[in-house]
Amino acid sequence: MKNLREVEQFGERTKKVKSEYKFKGKIINLRLDEVELPSGKIVEREVVEHRGAAGIVPITSDNKVILLRQYRYPANKMLWEIPAGLLDAGETPLDCAIRELKEETGCTAKSFIKLAEFYLTPGNSNEYFHLYLAKDLKDGDADFDEDEVIVSKKIQLNDALKMLNNDEINDAKTMIGLCLVEKFLRT
Repeated sequence: MKNLREVEQFGERTKKVKSEYKFKGKIINLRLDEVELPSGKIVEREVVEHRGAAGIVPITSDNKVILLRQYRYPANKMLWEIPAGLLDAGETPLDCAIRELKEETGCTAKSFIKLAEFYLTPGNSNEYFHLYLAKDLKDGDADFDEDEVIVSKKIQLNDALKMLNNDEINDAKTMIGLCLVEKFLRT
């Protein structure tokens, strides 16, 4: 590629020749595509289809963030995360984030601010993530899904950022959320 224009046009000139589902599941589908590149070369691309997700960074009036500690089987690790979950059919991303906030922390909020939207792993998946900030929180009782084992903890935002810098937080959506909230609160 010689210039940005050629790179931008690459996607427009790339064509799907053949597509076959290898797996269809509750959360993801796996598709194998044959793709013709602008050069005429045929290549295979494995694509994970995902219905999308939303998450929310809850901030208390005294600048504490509510983080969740939970076990993630694919990572085989306990992780610190923001409340987040899969979009249900017909659900808006904001409604998903509000639902997950209530289910996983018990909190409700009066104020919601859209922070960002992004692809989590665009090299092999179409999963798109919607990220919000929740303010003016009111405590309540959590209502976890039956297969979730979660502990929530209120942590000073500065301490959470230190955890991030010390590699104690290594969940991408949480890392992005904490950095964006810190920037948002500074401006």
